Formats: sequence, C-alpha cells, structure tokens
Amino acid sequence: MNKKPCGQKVHGHPCFGGVAYHTSGRIHLPVAPRCDIKCRYCVRKHDCANENKPGITSRIIKPDEAVRRVRDILSIDSRIRVVGIAGPGDPLSNPETFETLDLVHQEFPHLVKCLSTNGLLLLDFLHLLKGRGVSHLTITINAVDTGIGKQIYSWVWYKGKIYSGETGFPILSSLQLNGLKAAVDEGILVKVNSVLVPGVNDGHLVEVAQAVAGCGAHIMNIMKLIPQGEFADKKAPSWEEMEEVRKKCEAWIPIFRGCRQCRADAVGML
Repeated sequence: MNKKPCGQKVHGHPCFGGVAYHTSGRIHLPVAPRCDIKCRYCVRKHDCANENKPGITSRIIKPDEAVRRVRDILSIDSRIRVVGIAGPGDPLSNPETFETLDLVHQEFPHLVKCLSTNGLLLLDFLHLLKGRGVSHLTITINAVDTGIGKQIYSWVWYKGKIYSGETGFPILSSLQLNGLKAAVDEGILVKVNSVLVPGVNDGHLVEVAQAVAGCGAHIMNIMKLIPQGEFADKKAPSWEEMEEVRKKCEAWIPIFRGCRQCRADAVGML
C-alpha cells in the first residue's frame, strides 16, 4: 500500500482524508466550460439547480466574479478553507482557470488551492499551477488499458487534432500518468478519481490502483457511474459492488469514501 504521512496538506482539504472532512468547507468556481476529451458518461449542463453531480453548474462565471464570490462566501462562512476549480469542463483547457487562480491566490493566499483535471494537459501547465499556489490536485483516471479506455472515452482533442478513443486513449493515459508523477515530484498532493462503470472497468480498477500508487498518488476515490450520456442505458453500481472494488484497490492505495460527487459550483461542507 502507498503510505505517506498526512501532514498539514491532508488536514487542510476535506477530499484528501484526515480531519478536514468534518471541519473544513470548500467553494468550487465554475469558470472552465471547455473540455478536450469526451467521456461517454459525461453530460455538462447549466441551470440545473436541483441536480448534484459533476459537470453541473447554474452558470459559468468570469474570473473577477469568481473572486467576488470567494469574498462574499468567506464573509458569511468562516469554515471555508479550500478554493477549487472543477469544471464544468477541464480547467486546463480554459485560460480563465489561470486568471482566476492568480486573482484568488493574490487576495487569499491562506486558502488551499485545488484543481480537478483529466490530466491531458497537466505536463504543459504544471508550472503555472505551482506558481498560483495549487497544492492539491485531482486527476480522473478510469483505465490504464487501451481496450478498456476506448470504451470509456469517445475522443481526445490534443495538439489541434481529434483522435478516436482507440488512438486517443494511449495519448491520454501516458500524459495522465506522467503528469501525476511530475506533480508529485513538485510536492503537490494528488488524488485519483475513477468512475466505476459496471461491465467495463469494474474488474480493471485494481490495475488502475496499482499504476497510480506506483506514480505516487496519495489517495484514490472510486465514484459510482451516474447513467447518462452514451452510458444512459447502463446500470449504476450497487453499494456492495462499490465496496468490493474499493477493498481490492485498498490493498494498493488508501481509498477515500466521503465523496459526494459535487457540482462544479458547490459551496460549503461536504
């Protein structure tokens, strides 16, 4: 198992284990609408106030508005410790992400900065994240095998070209794992999210756990499939199915069990 000391970084972020889950709140800033890959389970929407799942936001906001939102939320909720950007697209595909992080870090250097990404562009932009105070990173890695990955990803847009799932997945996977290693080497704490898709990667996630643990990931979060998009006809995994896979993966890396599959504009305690 990948065992690392928790330290202050873990204690400061509710999604990375430790006591912060019960004591610290977070605010997600929905400034990043564009994405460079197509996951078959992903549907990004606006104006869906009653839905609580990734990729959902009431609306996209600009960087200056994002800073005002942080300011306003902090004035009424002193429990907020973390500012994150989690979409609704991939933050690294949106220049607004870096402008927002820059503004937030200047005004609120004491807050933990985090970001969620598919990892495709992580190697290209890691230096920009470090320079803007990002200390926690989540990378969604659903497979490390092309035969399985091509079933999950429709296409990948990289360096101005669209690649099908079969040709694009090896590019994505290599960049994800190398980006993970590079982030860890830079002192960033990395969590890996994996969506469990019954009949596709349920028997494969232990291989993902082995791979990401070997790259230095601190913790893994296995999320249940929300049937939608191209996977609308698939069945969500049961609690028992989730726990069976989690226990197998836990032999290789610590597992986070407190995920609420938050919206891209989530605010408050988990």
